Amino acid sequence: MKASAHTPFERFGVAEGVHAELVVWNVPAPLKGSNHLFKYRLALIADGICVLRYDNEAGKGDHRHVGARELAYDFRDVEQLKVDFWTEVGEWLNRSGR
Repeated sequence: MKASAHTPFERFGVAEGVHAELVVWNVPAPLKGSNHLFKYRLALIADGICVLRYDNEAGKGDHRHVGARELAYDFRDVEQLKVDFWTEVGEWLNRSGR
């Protein structure tokens, strides 16, 4: 069984020069470093630069990138993943004055 779309690729404009991209796949077996059946990438891009990203690339497990920092992320489920991402997007927008 191959990966299949759980949440198809979506792109949202969130402010002038800022957009978010989200995609979540169902996978047949957990990726190395994760213990669930999802692969995901949620990113906030400002002026062509990724300023926030939640992902779980194989070998690294669940984590998030905030600017140049890489931090662990405690994945619970897809809905909480989206809530956490959008909450952090709002915080970033407030800090950046966008």
